[in-house]
Amino acid sequence: MSTNGQEGNGNKRTEEQAAGGIGGNVSGAGPSPESEPGSVTAGRPAPPPGKLTKADFTSDQEVRWCPGCGDYAILNNVQKVMPELGIPREKIVFVSGIGCSSRFPYYMNTYGFHTIHGRAPAIATGIKASNPDLSVWVITGDGDALSIGGNHFMHAIRRNLDLNYILFNNRIYGLTKGQYSPTSEFGKKTKSTPMGVIDYPVNPLSLAIASGVLYLEHGKPMVFGKDRDKGIRMNGTLPEVIQLGSETGLNENDCLVHDSHEKDPSVAFMLARMEFPSFPQPVGIFRDVQRDTYEDLMAHQIEEAVSRQGRGQLQKLIHSGDMWVVD
Repeated sequence: MSTNGQEGNGNKRTEEQAAGGIGGNVSGAGPSPESEPGSVTAGRPAPPPGKLTKADFTSDQEVRWCPGCGDYAILNNVQKVMPELGIPREKIVFVSGIGCSSRFPYYMNTYGFHTIHGRAPAIATGIKASNPDLSVWVITGDGDALSIGGNHFMHAIRRNLDLNYILFNNRIYGLTKGQYSPTSEFGKKTKSTPMGVIDYPVNPLSLAIASGVLYLEHGKPMVFGKDRDKGIRMNGTLPEVIQLGSETGLNENDCLVHDSHEKDPSVAFMLARMEFPSFPQPVGIFRDVQRDTYEDLMAHQIEEAVSRQGRGQLQKLIHSGDMWVVD
């Protein structure tokens, strides 16, 4: 899965089909194209092209998360980043499954689907494959993505669709008021596990890397600490924390250098397994490797088939080859 795809040009008809023709619920009425002078979105005149702001990506829907929830921070940052991408709102689709995180499309002034449990990647696959010019974002939580949606998560990555996948991992089913999730820590006491969780948790980053993810972002690696006086180096085949400075004679040159473009995912996988308190929680770009996307390969196959055999007729296809008539 790559998040480095090129955004192209489409037309309004195909964009509306992408947002409303697959079977999900469209959040709000969808944005009006910025290219139409005087168009109005969420009660505001559309800004000139290239002049979008955070407010233009903020819908008129009331945000209904609990006070203090971390989802607010994610929403705020996504709304701030969207204008910097330079992509028109009618070219952007947010797709979600279930749970607290999956209310996200309602709060974005773009096209959006609020779908069913764990199936957001399947809907997103259909949108991207049929309209490759769209910027498609999957919003999900640890329960939605890694429980009933685990297979969809894995196969969307394996196929290398050009999707942007944001997973809110709070290690609990928040909407069901405290049911343990696939990422809940061993021994964690919840309303559904009053004596402690006895499942071992899934590591989402490790699963993504094992599924063949090509671009995985979670922050910046290798030197850490309040004063940036600690680092990670390899001790044999295992990582270890080292103290940097004059007392130890160690500096950043002694730290492990991680190349996110390295085709071998071994170091990225090792970083994904680091957990507090033994190690710092790594953040940054874990992998950034290029490969043809699923939708490009599919489009190429269709073009090649049409060039060889013509577009064909469905009725002729149905009545060709072996067939039986049941009376």
